[in-house]
Amino acid sequence: MDIEVIQGYTLVRDGVNRWRIPKFGKMRVDAVVYVNDALRSLLHEDQSLRQLVNAAMLPGVVEPVIGMPDIHEGFGLPIGGVMAIERHGVISAGAVGYDINCGVRLLRTDLEARDLSKETLYKLIERIEHYVPTGIGKKGKHKGITRRIFDDVVHNGVEAVIEAGFGGREDLAYIEDGGRLAGADISAVSKEAQERGEEQLGTLGGGNHFIEIQRVDRILDEDLAEAFGLFEGQVAVMIHTGSRGFGHQIATDYTKILWEAAKKYGIEVPEKGLAAAPIDSKEGKSYYKAMAAAVNFAFSNRQIIMCDVVKAFEDVLKKPAESMGFKLVYDVAHNIAKWERHGGRDLLVHRKGATRALPAGHNQNPTRYMQTGHPALVPGSMGTGSYVVVGTGELTESFFSVNHGAGRRLSRTKAKSITKQEFERAMGDVIYNAGSYKDIVDESPLAYKDVEEVVDVLVKRGVTIPVARLVPLAVVKGAD
Repeated sequence: MDIEVIQGYTLVRDGVNRWRIPKFGKMRVDAVVYVNDALRSLLHEDQSLRQLVNAAMLPGVVEPVIGMPDIHEGFGLPIGGVMAIERHGVISAGAVGYDINCGVRLLRTDLEARDLSKETLYKLIERIEHYVPTGIGKKGKHKGITRRIFDDVVHNGVEAVIEAGFGGREDLAYIEDGGRLAGADISAVSKEAQERGEEQLGTLGGGNHFIEIQRVDRILDEDLAEAFGLFEGQVAVMIHTGSRGFGHQIATDYTKILWEAAKKYGIEVPEKGLAAAPIDSKEGKSYYKAMAAAVNFAFSNRQIIMCDVVKAFEDVLKKPAESMGFKLVYDVAHNIAKWERHGGRDLLVHRKGATRALPAGHNQNPTRYMQTGHPALVPGSMGTGSYVVVGTGELTESFFSVNHGAGRRLSRTKAKSITKQEFERAMGDVIYNAGSYKDIVDESPLAYKDVEEVVDVLVKRGVTIPVARLVPLAVVKGAD
């Protein structure tokens, strides 16, 4: 039996690329982390294992609490964390995160990457920025529409923005949960959060958010790629953003509320980042309503941005969208808590920096992907590849969850020390929009884990199937 002690925690090898921390002390269940040897060495560098162990102490938690291959330290549950809770247990704002429903959307086209010159790519990212405000605190350009439909958006999600002219109803079939998490209620959201939301719908934000023009570099499963409409050399667009200041303010508000509620209900919470209250308590129910509102906002935000990106392509290439073959492949949520059926039980599954991946035949798949399983999207850094994968039936062991990206290996502060030469070398030929590398150096490929290693962990375990690898041609980022 292989055993390793990291940060004072005993890890026991539990199969291929799976390590278990047996419960001890106040832990109610075991914790599991999916890593290979190279990624396991990075666990010495942060407090992500401590955060997994703390999450395993919460009331109602179901075995195991899980760390994905892209795991790294966050606030409360580590990023790359999955935690399932029984109905009598608690709901935790910190186990969802501050950027509620940060997620990824993939568009495919009939365009060939070889037909897009460097000059055209520069024009495209410039035009995308014209339509989509980027950076922290920026306000949307559709305020006349989005303010009018804001209440409808937070309650009904993407359907509301489609009714307002952003996309078509066929898009709903290619978004997790049809672009709407039931149970939202704006009355559970503070006025400050509402004001931020009304201003920021249709904006990208900063940090790790991006709009990326990509080339399908390799097809790894021909049948699945064909089902998803992907082919080698194809132009695709990946959009990564979330609920902006709206979700951040909700998380801020409810971290305080749930922290106080835990004391009120006599719940021992190991750290404020995991602030939690009973699911059926007044505070717990209110958080779920507010969180669902932010989830619906984020789905709608990506829908609006998608339409603006398509408009930018139309402007630059002087072609209608239909002739370029733009189609939504899928939209997946990260940073979410929702009710799902696992092992015959209804569980509130918290995913923070993790993605749902339902395998072929699962009854919650969209009809279009019932025979294949829906695509799960795994972006790398802005200078490296991204992956489309699908889950297998073996994913029951992680509540049908996979990693959401490459995962950071350097904090933003440490990444600031990357030199311009190092940054440019890591970016290679990828075009980016920032005026100065200093604006986005903390998002350098050097700040992230190797996405090839991260994806391979679950492939080698037999729980995911890689479908396609995509590489960036041009990236739109927002400065912090």
